[in-house]
Amino acid sequence: MMKLTKLPSKYATLVMPLLLSVMMTFVVSAISTFKNIGLAHNFASCWMAAWGMSWVIAFPTLLLALPLVRRLVAVIVFTSRP
Repeated sequence: MMKLTKLPSKYATLVMPLLLSVMMTFVVSAISTFKNIGLAHNFASCWMAAWGMSWVIAFPTLLLALPLVRRLVAVIVFTSRP
C-alpha cells in the first residue's frame, strides 16, 4: 500500500477552497443541469461542461471571498478566550 505524503499546513488556505469549490460546484451543477434538461441522453456531457465552467468561476471567487467571510464570522460569532 502506498503511503501518502501530507502537504505542509501553509497550503491549507488553498486546499480548503479547492476541495470546497470542487464538491459544491459538482453537486450544484448536477442539480441545475438535471432541472434544465432532465436525464437526457447527453446529461453527463452537459453536466461536466456546466461543472467545469462553474468551478473555473467558483475557485477564484472562494479565494477572494474567504478572508472577508472569516472577518464577518468573527464579527457574528462569539469566541471564548482562555
